[in-house]
Amino acid sequence: MTMLWAGRFAKELDSIVADFNSSIKFDSRMIEQDIIGSLAHASMLGETGIISMLDQSKITSGLSDILLDIKSGKLAIDYTQEDIHTFVENELIKRIGDAGKKLHTARSRNDQVALDLRLTLKQDIKAIYQKVKYLLSELVELAKEYTTTIMPGYTHLQRAQPTTFAHHLMAYSSMFIRDIERLKDCYKRTDVLPLGSCAFAGTTYPIDRSLVAQKLNFEQIAFNSMDAVSDRDFVIELNSCLSIIMMHLSRFCEEIILWSSWEFKFIELDDGYATGSSIMPQKKNADIAELVRGKTGRVYGNLMAILTVMKGLPLAYNKDMQEDKECVFDSVKTVSACLTVFAPMLCSIKVNKEAMAKAAERGFINATDVADYLTKKGMPFRDAYKITGQIVAYCIEKNYTLNNLPIESYKSFSQLFASDLYEAIDMKTCVEKRNSFGATSKSSVLEQIKIVKDFLDKMV
Repeated sequence: MTMLWAGRFAKELDSIVADFNSSIKFDSRMIEQDIIGSLAHASMLGETGIISMLDQSKITSGLSDILLDIKSGKLAIDYTQEDIHTFVENELIKRIGDAGKKLHTARSRNDQVALDLRLTLKQDIKAIYQKVKYLLSELVELAKEYTTTIMPGYTHLQRAQPTTFAHHLMAYSSMFIRDIERLKDCYKRTDVLPLGSCAFAGTTYPIDRSLVAQKLNFEQIAFNSMDAVSDRDFVIELNSCLSIIMMHLSRFCEEIILWSSWEFKFIELDDGYATGSSIMPQKKNADIAELVRGKTGRVYGNLMAILTVMKGLPLAYNKDMQEDKECVFDSVKTVSACLTVFAPMLCSIKVNKEAMAKAAERGFINATDVADYLTKKGMPFRDAYKITGQIVAYCIEKNYTLNNLPIESYKSFSQLFASDLYEAIDMKTCVEKRNSFGATSKSSVLEQIKIVKDFLDKMV
């Protein structure tokens, strides 16, 4: 096996060490990007006169053939090679001879691998971006169906105030919008060309980095060569973005798991997105939601791994940084799989409006509206709050709800109460009167839906 760094060493690397040192098992994922980057580099070398146009033509032809053969399956990757860069360069030299040895002029594996990784993650970010966009669009369509479906809202997992299922869903749309915006920002900082930095000090050859950036569609060029080869902030940032996406999915999955339980029975999962038990025939388990929730820890672990790898590294490149790829590739794969299965699972649920409405009637979630009623009659809110708390305690003791407690009982707490109270604390009234921007009323939720749809329309 020919190492790109052979020459200084008197004997070959120990076979166990070679396997430990090798990265081709995971960086082979970047073979297309490696060849695309080499094609741009070779083109620049030819156009600047660093190599002859004849050699550049041979290199271009050889690399193009390798790429075609890889895609068609005619050429198999040799996993005994040190890395994907070594494999491609050795294969090129095998095919075109000495001209292939000129490809690495004015280039190091340090800036080459940084380029391959940025090219790969730019594609990955775009793919995840589209999946979140699709989920967001499906979420909005689902919310439109349930703008008047009343359910209890919760704080501390205790019934708190009435809301609608649509309002609850739109809370997650806000999260996914932020995820999309984070991905867009992350893309900007990934879209930086490192090639031309060489090992870390640049080169004495008259290279044209702007030309390479243009050929590879990079918006920016790294302006410090040491940072260019040792920067993995974009990997950390993407892992962070993916972790936050998973956190949002996990929170959503937790609610789906709760809602689909017999204790809630707010929704029922479609049979295509649930599993059974090997021993309990009655079971319908939210295993898909549970798996998404569980895989969140895996993505978090990848973020902590790369943060830990980078925390003590001096400038410039260190071999530790080879650990950057497995974690981010795994996170991309995991998040992509979770988004792919989550959207159709969510859109196929059956919503039990009756169970939601029944839950809303219990738990005194219109207590705030009782206090607001008194406040609007002139009582200071803190006094109204205290009286309402006493009424709730009385209802619990006597087994009443706020809706069926007789008006005479209300008057024993305050003469401000009148028969119009029942309309004021009806669940529909409680929801519809909360029509401030971002609130629970149908008009407010429809405005939220419009905001999200406008956001989606402006996306590319």
